[in-house]
Amino acid sequence: MSKGKIDYVELPSASAHELTRAFYSKAFDWTFADYGPDYSAHEGDAVSVGLQGDREEALSAPLPVIRVDDIEAAFDAVVKAGGHIAKPIFAFPGGRRFHFIDPGGNELAVWVTA
Repeated sequence: MSKGKIDYVELPSASAHELTRAFYSKAFDWTFADYGPDYSAHEGDAVSVGLQGDREEALSAPLPVIRVDDIEAAFDAVVKAGGHIAKPIFAFPGGRRFHFIDPGGNELAVWVTA
């Protein structure tokens, strides 16, 4: 498995999705692409930022996302290292990912492009 790197952070924005999007657009001149009615992403920088506006999907804290080349190998490595799988591998527009909880209680995701 190749080394992974955090290249995406997902921010919860369910209570004020449009206001959050407008804030980052105005404060930092970010542009966003929409991926459905409740998800927007600012892409192209070293670390991209997604705004999760779906109350059912949004976490209470930011979600760091690690990009890898082989998601199955990463899944196995996380399990063998003692991580707890919070969401098994699933598809989303743009790729596949899974979520895990590290020993410190932090939730992260791992993804691979489609």
